[in-house]
Amino acid sequence: MRVLVTGGAGFIGSHAADLLTGAGHAVTLLDDLLPQAHGGSTPPGYVEPHRFVRGGVGDQRLLRELLSEVDAVCHQAAVVGHGLDPSDAPMYTLNNDYATAVLLAEMHASGVAKLILASSMVVYGEGRYSCLRHGVVFPVPRRQSDVDAGRFEPTCPECGQGLEPQLVPEDAPLLPRSTYAATKLAQEHLAGAWARQTGGTVWALRYHNVYGPRMPQNTPYAGVASLFRSALVRGEAPTVLEDGKQRRDFVHVHDVARANLLALEADGSPGELTAVNVCSGTSHTVGELANELAKACGGPAPRIIGGARPADVRHVVADPARGEKVLGFRATVPFETGIAAFATAPLRDSAPQP
Repeated sequence: MRVLVTGGAGFIGSHAADLLTGAGHAVTLLDDLLPQAHGGSTPPGYVEPHRFVRGGVGDQRLLRELLSEVDAVCHQAAVVGHGLDPSDAPMYTLNNDYATAVLLAEMHASGVAKLILASSMVVYGEGRYSCLRHGVVFPVPRRQSDVDAGRFEPTCPECGQGLEPQLVPEDAPLLPRSTYAATKLAQEHLAGAWARQTGGTVWALRYHNVYGPRMPQNTPYAGVASLFRSALVRGEAPTVLEDGKQRRDFVHVHDVARANLLALEADGSPGELTAVNVCSGTSHTVGELANELAKACGGPAPRIIGGARPADVRHVVADPARGEKVLGFRATVPFETGIAAFATAPLRDSAPQP
């Protein structure tokens, strides 16, 4: 199959491209080399085996040219991460939502009917919780006064008691908490509308906390694993917010690339968007991640500093059942093995941030 991989010089896009090429697919990479993720205007050396085109997904003329030569799109291009503050909103919206709308319009014009969309666990906001008395509930939003007092666990909206975190299925409520999260959910809505209008097929792969080689370093837009690793490379202790006991689902980028290959080769449902968690289904704390990385790097122990960013959530660990059922996907890289390898894996420089 002929595939256009947007964001193909990036962290996940480049690994997906490598695996697709290895499986016999003809891959073209499109990447604008944004400074939030890349340190310069020259594409990284690992893209050399592929055809590489520098440009933005919002460039209609370029897209039309590239789409005339492909059968499917693997859409990885996005500005990711928590960001700095609300002033980032135009950048997120332009690169994530407007660019996706242009891509979908040009796919329709070119007759390309298959899309693999890089979505994210951030569309869920808080994870899934149950109360002993009231069953599955959506927790009361954390108040700043509770965070300041070190009370981080969410509580039941009915009785105020503590909650037990559960695995999050794909049919959980979608309640994004950050600008980035809002743009990722908008991407899903745009792609779903495109599928219904055109009869196209969309796999929305909701990545959980992805880590591995080629992550960008020294940028506030990187994931938590890269932020910890970047600090350790500088000889600094990783700083962990809250009490370090917030739970996440860490999944290795090699597993994520395999999910993209499976989605590309799966039939899907014409006229529908199918959302799938790309996850391990296993819970680990952020503090555990920081400790494992510090040990593997031989660096200083993490510092637990309390506090929380306004859009932070407490626990999000995914249910992997649908991915296994519809794609035959299950993560295979164990947490301990993956983190030990990540401690010495090459990272990618990004441009200094103001």
